[in-house]
Amino acid sequence: MKAAVFRAINTPMAIEEIQIDKPGPREVLIRTAAAGVCHSDMHFFNGTYPGATPCVLGHESAGVVEEVGSAVRYVKPGDHVITCLSVFCGHCEYCLTGHMSLCQEPEVRRGSAEAPRLSKEGTALSQFANLGSFAEQMLVHEHSVVKIRTDMPLDRAALIGCGVTTGVGAVIHTADVEPGATVAVIGCGGVGLSCINGAALAGASRVIAVDKVPSKLQLAGNFGATDVVNAADGDPVAQVREITGGGVHYSFEAIGLKATAEQAFRMVRPGGTATIIGMIPPGEMVSLHGPDFLSEKKIQGSMMGSNRFRVDMPRFVEFYLQGRLHLDEMISNRVGLADVTDALQALDKGEVARSVIVFDA
Repeated sequence: MKAAVFRAINTPMAIEEIQIDKPGPREVLIRTAAAGVCHSDMHFFNGTYPGATPCVLGHESAGVVEEVGSAVRYVKPGDHVITCLSVFCGHCEYCLTGHMSLCQEPEVRRGSAEAPRLSKEGTALSQFANLGSFAEQMLVHEHSVVKIRTDMPLDRAALIGCGVTTGVGAVIHTADVEPGATVAVIGCGGVGLSCINGAALAGASRVIAVDKVPSKLQLAGNFGATDVVNAADGDPVAQVREITGGGVHYSFEAIGLKATAEQAFRMVRPGGTATIIGMIPPGEMVSLHGPDFLSEKKIQGSMMGSNRFRVDMPRFVEFYLQGRLHLDEMISNRVGLADVTDALQALDKGEVARSVIVFDA
C-alpha cells in the first residue's frame, strides 16, 4: 500500500510503497477513506515533541473495515468506522472507572517479539498514536475503532476522530459546562471551533472566541460564538473581562502555548475553571499568580476530551446529521495523500481550520 512516511524532522514526506501485515486475533484492517491533518501530527513533524522514526503519521481518520482477526466480534468487513487514538484495554483502573482516554496498557500494541504491523523491506515502521492514517490502509487494535451509521459522510466523520471529540469533549466531559455559563475559547482552529460548538450544545449563554486571524473569528460565529475578541487588538484578558464584567465561568486554551495558557487562567472569574487542551511544548513552564487560588480559580488539563469514544462518537454523528454539529464549515481543503506536507505547513501557519486527505474509493 501507499503511505506518507515521516523520516526526518521538517523534511517533506515521500509517498512510499510499504507492507502491511495481516490482522492478528484482535486486530482490524481498515481501508482509509479520509484523514484529517491535525496539529498533533505537526508537533511531531516539526520536532516540538519527540517521536520515533520512520513513522506513518496521521490519527484523525475514518474508513471501511476490510478484514478482522479471529477474536474480533465488534466489527465485520464492510462496517464504517471512525478511529480514535484513545485505544483502551477495557480492564485497567482507568477503563473501569470511566477514564478510558487515560489508558496506557501496552497490550493494545504489538510486542517487540511480534512482526510489525507496518514495514518496508524488512524495516519496521511505527504507527503514530497506534493508528498511522496517512496511508491507504490501517491495521489497528479493535479497541481503537467505533462503528458508525453508513449514511455518515466519511470525510466529515474523520474529523470526529480527534479534533471534534477533543474540543466538544473538553466542554461537556472535562469541564462539565452547565447551561447558562459563560465561556471563552482561545484559538479557533479545528479543536477551538469544536469547543465553541460544544459550548453552544451545552447551552452556554455567551461563547467568546479569541484569535488573531479575522477569518477564523468570522468562522467562529458559524459554530456558536456570540462574541469575538481579536487578540491583535490588545490584551485579550482585558477584552474578555470587559465583555463579561469580570471574567468567564470557563475558559479553554486550544493552541498549546505558555502565554495563552496563562491568559486562559487569568480570564476566568473567581470560582472559574481554565481547561488547557493544547499541547504545550515539553520543558515549558506555565506561571500563575498565587493569590488567584484564594478565589478558588482552577486550571486543569484535558486528554482527548475525556472521551468515552464508543459512546460519544455515534452521538456526535447524530448531532451532525441533525445540523447541530458543524463539520462542513470546518473543512478548509480536501487534498490528496501527496499533499500531506503542504497541508501540515498550512495548518502550522494558521491558514486553515482543517485540511482533509481524501483517498480514492
